[in-house]
Amino acid sequence: MWATAVGVARVRALETERQNALFRDPLAQAFAAAGGLWPSSPPPDDEAARRRRLAVSYSIVIRTKFLDDLLQEASEAGVRQVVLLGAGMDSRAFRIDWPDGTRLFEVDTAAPLDFKASVLCQERAVPRCERITVAVDLREDWPAALAAAGHDPTEPTVWIAEGLLIYLPEDAVELLLARISAQSAPGSRMGLTLGSRGSIERFGTGAAPGSAASMWVSEMPDDPVSWLAGHGWEAESHTLRERAAAYGRPFSSPPRGEERPGGLISAIRR
Repeated sequence: MWATAVGVARVRALETERQNALFRDPLAQAFAAAGGLWPSSPPPDDEAARRRRLAVSYSIVIRTKFLDDLLQEASEAGVRQVVLLGAGMDSRAFRIDWPDGTRLFEVDTAAPLDFKASVLCQERAVPRCERITVAVDLREDWPAALAAAGHDPTEPTVWIAEGLLIYLPEDAVELLLARISAQSAPGSRMGLTLGSRGSIERFGTGAAPGSAASMWVSEMPDDPVSWLAGHGWEAESHTLRERAAAYGRPFSSPPRGEERPGGLISAIRR
């Protein structure tokens, strides 16, 4: 599944080339090229597939900006531990100006981390904070691996689960949230992206086998704020449409059944 992270990198590379880009990711093109998705990607099979791809790409751009802002706010609040769960080709350790003393943990399986390391070496990329990779499957005891890598659960942490929960069944999502909560001191922050209600039916049905949408299994609960309150978090839920408008990148109402997938969640541990 990690190959989908290369597709995300391609979307970020395309956004970086825009004159009015919402963010700049100078490593995204290198990741996409190393994965065989630059300068072009395989054309969609039909018009419906093209629309799905455009909608998902749009959501990736908006969620990236949303989580960048969340991380900046957490840093300004004094949080100096960052954990990226299912980090993929995320390059925030290299492209964000982090305060001194920031430690950023990238948690993922060995295959994507090894692929990523080869590209970073080739690009001679230098992180702007202390970057620590943690090779572990999130279905295993990743909190123990994270602790062994130096994470301190007595200090606030900002957790990012971007484009991850939609691939996990409901029980795995609950376990992940429980584990995050157990490792979060008061003042911790969290940023999540969730599949909106009905997105699997609209985008996953008919998706090409092996594509990202074909592997979606989980959608956001009807009331994500109450859901996270049950895990001890004070949360706010945002739609892609709301955030897109706030960023000066609004989109017109799509045809029925073509809503963009995904919800954006920010939360704090009191």
